[in-house]
Amino acid sequence: MKLLSFAIPCYNSESYMKHCIESILPGGEDVEIIIVDDGSTKDRTAEIADEYAKKYPSIVKAVHQENGGHGEAVNTGLKNATGLYFKVVDSDDWVDIDAYMKILEKLRQFKDEGSQVDMVLANYVYEKEGAKHKKVMRQTGFPKDRIFTWSDIKHFYKGHYILMHSVIYRTEMLKKCRLQLPKHTFYVDNIYVYKPLPYVRTIYYMDVDFYRYFIGRDDQSVNEKVMIGRIDQQIRVNKIMIDDVDLKKVKNRMCRRYMYNYLEIITTVTTILCIISNTQENLEKKKELWEYIRAYDEELYKKLRTGVMGIVMNLPGRSGRKIAVGAYKISQKVVGFN
Repeated sequence: MKLLSFAIPCYNSESYMKHCIESILPGGEDVEIIIVDDGSTKDRTAEIADEYAKKYPSIVKAVHQENGGHGEAVNTGLKNATGLYFKVVDSDDWVDIDAYMKILEKLRQFKDEGSQVDMVLANYVYEKEGAKHKKVMRQTGFPKDRIFTWSDIKHFYKGHYILMHSVIYRTEMLKKCRLQLPKHTFYVDNIYVYKPLPYVRTIYYMDVDFYRYFIGRDDQSVNEKVMIGRIDQQIRVNKIMIDDVDLKKVKNRMCRRYMYNYLEIITTVTTILCIISNTQENLEKKKELWEYIRAYDEELYKKLRTGVMGIVMNLPGRSGRKIAVGAYKISQKVVGFN
């Protein structure tokens, strides 16, 4: 069995996918690389995928499908995965070789010892175009270099949430939770991380800068203007997260608290994008989202609405919206996202 399966969703990725693939190939026979060509039509993405599969037949698989979006490409990667662990790497990102080797060594140790670790975490680095300082995002507050459970975590810091870039899941656990991401929808990485969390029993955090997250292209899905243009998809993901997991049924208290914090952050992001757009239509969508939450779970609504972020994001009037935007801009500078 392979130690680690990588899924690389590709859509018209000719100009950067080779860098991504080449960064993963040093894993050799311990890994499999599943390149999912998600219906690319404008460039040589499909050909490049086939070239790598032909050159490295025991490591690389090329899978071609009709365009279904990022989520469907991840679904396909997971269906084809045979490794003990599973990792998604977007085609414009890459991994750090030194951190990569350390992670493979640790996964090999887990396998040899028979340790069943459901979620392995590492740091990711914002490779922001034009930025001299590369922001490293760590799993603040999590125990390092030992297997731990949710109950071993003493405190969650406000604003800390696991991104797809941070996480390696045990493949069998992912399949057990029946993870299925929606087609033709952006921002499904939040569902990918969020939905499996109640199934996670054991965690391991390595304080290494593994994932290099490129950010800065004008057409990138996390570009603020692009996100505002796709606000309906952000809202859809937000609602799916609310619908898919009843937090009251999450047995572990700390896991439940973490998932609440995660949902709070995503709801805050959705809300602020509606505010920044400064259109009456999107302000109505913001109002409808909060009403949706209230109709789904009055207790959850009250908790989200009366928290610090909920209060700031729902301050009344134009001046209230200016304060909300100002708080968001400060967060951008501190964290370095978008």
